[in-house]
Amino acid sequence: MTVLLPGVALTDHVFTVPLDHADAGAGAGTIEVFAREAVDPARRGEDLPWLLFLQGGPGGKSPRPAAADGWLGHALKTHRVLLLDQRGTGRSTPITARTIGGTDAELAARLRHFRADAIVADAELIRRELCGDRPWDTLGQSYGGFITLTYLSKAPEGLGTCYVTGGLAGLEATAEDVYARTYPRVRDRVRRHFARYPLDSGRLDAVAAHLRGHEVRLPDGDVLSVRRLQTLGMCLGMSDGPEYLHWVLEEAWSGDRLSDLFLYEVMMATGFVGNPLYAVLHESIYAQGAATGWAAHRLLPEEFHPDAEPTLPTGEMIYPWMFDEIAALRPFKGAAEILAATSDWPALYDPARLAANTVPVVAAVYYDDMYVDEGLSVRTARAVGNVRTWVTNELEHDGVRVSGAHVLSRLMDVARGVHGS
Repeated sequence: MTVLLPGVALTDHVFTVPLDHADAGAGAGTIEVFAREAVDPARRGEDLPWLLFLQGGPGGKSPRPAAADGWLGHALKTHRVLLLDQRGTGRSTPITARTIGGTDAELAARLRHFRADAIVADAELIRRELCGDRPWDTLGQSYGGFITLTYLSKAPEGLGTCYVTGGLAGLEATAEDVYARTYPRVRDRVRRHFARYPLDSGRLDAVAAHLRGHEVRLPDGDVLSVRRLQTLGMCLGMSDGPEYLHWVLEEAWSGDRLSDLFLYEVMMATGFVGNPLYAVLHESIYAQGAATGWAAHRLLPEEFHPDAEPTLPTGEMIYPWMFDEIAALRPFKGAAEILAATSDWPALYDPARLAANTVPVVAAVYYDDMYVDEGLSVRTARAVGNVRTWVTNELEHDGVRVSGAHVLSRLMDVARGVHGS
């Protein structure tokens, strides 16, 4: 079925793939992977090159466009685009609290097949079905850039040119390395936020004090704790994140009680209803041959403790208590504990193969990125062959969302040699 929207024709595709690509015939079963093709309606009959979009996450579904705007509109000038719902997300046999079953051990074993290596294997099956032997280009946002590096390690023959925005992962960085670098950047963002909105520190402290003295429940029945309140800071690395947090705190009270609007906003922002994989696999995406052991929890600085004053928002870290306090995550608690203790994770990147890479890679590295460390990104760019970078502090981590046409145009110009790196 094809749907026509302003400037874009959308066609749905569903592919059947093995759950376990390494053991496809052993009865592990299959899953469905959904992807949406986007093309300029005037060019539907042309043999255009493909651009595969790899969404951020983990656990994020691909964008649902309403028109040919932003980066998509720019891409459609030259490409046919495939918007992939990575396995377990969106319409790709989704992993949610309602769909899981079996024991904790069985769920943990299943979830091991939802990392970047499996996503790359899915993409290669899909590419061969859509493109035959022709390689396709990719655009990887955030975690999509991590997947791109795995793709270059596992199947570079399937790739033409790779564009990456805010997603050059540290090739050998452990979860401990990542969070040791992340907490200071979150601290800096919090300080900048309170300097910009001086009343917000007192507002956050007042809400935290109220929660310590009263049991407050969110609309879904979850108890709102101080530490869950702190996770509102996850948004601070996005272009509109500081304003979102400011407006939420500004309307926190209704008399001497927390307002219904505030409680609803907190529930929606911190509930993981639509993307539980983000929490369940968050540290596992860094695991290569060692257990993560709840690294963000172990490295939590005292100043971010829920009893510390002033109350400081945290970033995108995932903590074990979330699987007790958040309804959408409770069914995953046992599996998450098993995954955190798992040590036999296979390697996601091949440093030697990446060093010899010949596939053109052009990456936007955001100098002040709160989520993906600029230092690790630059180190990776130097370690991988044929990578050119555009390092900028003009944009935040979501630059491709808010200034997509500009970002993709710049990267494509660099790939063509119009601009230097």
